[in-house]
Amino acid sequence: MTEEHTIIRVGRARIGIMGLKATLQEVAQDHGEKGEEAIKEELLKRLKKKNYIPEKASEEYAKAFWREYRKFMGLEVAEEGGIKMEIKVLGPGCPRCEQTIKIVKEALAETEVEADVEKISDLMEIASYGVFGTPAVVIDGEVKSVGKIPKKEEVKAWLGK
Repeated sequence: MTEEHTIIRVGRARIGIMGLKATLQEVAQDHGEKGEEAIKEELLKRLKKKNYIPEKASEEYAKAFWREYRKFMGLEVAEEGGIKMEIKVLGPGCPRCEQTIKIVKEALAETEVEADVEKISDLMEIASYGVFGTPAVVIDGEVKSVGKIPKKEEVKAWLGK
């Protein structure tokens, strides 16, 4: 079985991190009562074993890991870098999925909303959203559409414009 990897934002870059979900779970169990700095340090130490983390960027990675830890714990997270929304289009890469991505990007361009758009094709990750039909659209963790290509006006409404 291959180890999962998760794409996260580190500073302005999107980076794939191996073993993040398992590490978040372990640290939450082992160090849940400790403070922010101790948890950042532990996450960094454990994730360095599975990922290349440049020494100069350690602080940025620690901040990103802390943000992911807070999300994992269900706590409020302040986004960095001006990204206000996180949009995921779930699907195996079929023409309907590609059309959905196109519509989402057009709606973003027309509304001038800043968002990070990610295409998720891993079936296990798609299933983790409780989605059993594709394409699906997830905005800030909330499933908005399943099994159909949304209309651009629908997407704009989801974006709050």
